[in-house]
Amino acid sequence: MLKRRTLTLMFLLLSGAALADDFFGQVSVIDGDTLEIHGIRIRLWGVDAPESSQLCRGEDSLQYRCGAQAANELDAFIARRPVNCSPLSLDQYGRTVATCSVAGSDLGEWLVRNGLALDWPQYSKGRYAAAQRDAERAGSGIWKGSYVEPWLYRACLRSNGRPSACSDDANAHS
Repeated sequence: MLKRRTLTLMFLLLSGAALADDFFGQVSVIDGDTLEIHGIRIRLWGVDAPESSQLCRGEDSLQYRCGAQAANELDAFIARRPVNCSPLSLDQYGRTVATCSVAGSDLGEWLVRNGLALDWPQYSKGRYAAAQRDAERAGSGIWKGSYVEPWLYRACLRSNGRPSACSDDANAHS
């Protein structure tokens, strides 16, 4: 199964067929950084939003579902308007990685600027760093309290951690 998936992914990458055209239309928000358009899963490039099961702490120190909040606020921002996505690559799960916009607003930048996702410099090369600094200074979204970076949260879960335990970390940002 893994071998077949790898061969399919290699074929798609080599053919460029999966990345030929932009996608435009109505989207479904899957989570804070994943959309679906015309049956195709699209991972937003350069950002990482908290996972659906992830908890953050608000300014009141109480936990809240920051991953669900990111998805819900993204859905409300899109407001059923058509989204345009420009594919850049495929990720390890076969999802299209793309920059997407609605009414001229880059969704990745919007998420980061509103404290609903983090700039992921490993991929973005700092494209959203200024938006992240603005969100941090303004105390927007996850910057109001404390959080664990989504990539560290996923690593904790892969190590058989529980969502509640992986959401709190002595090294969490506050």
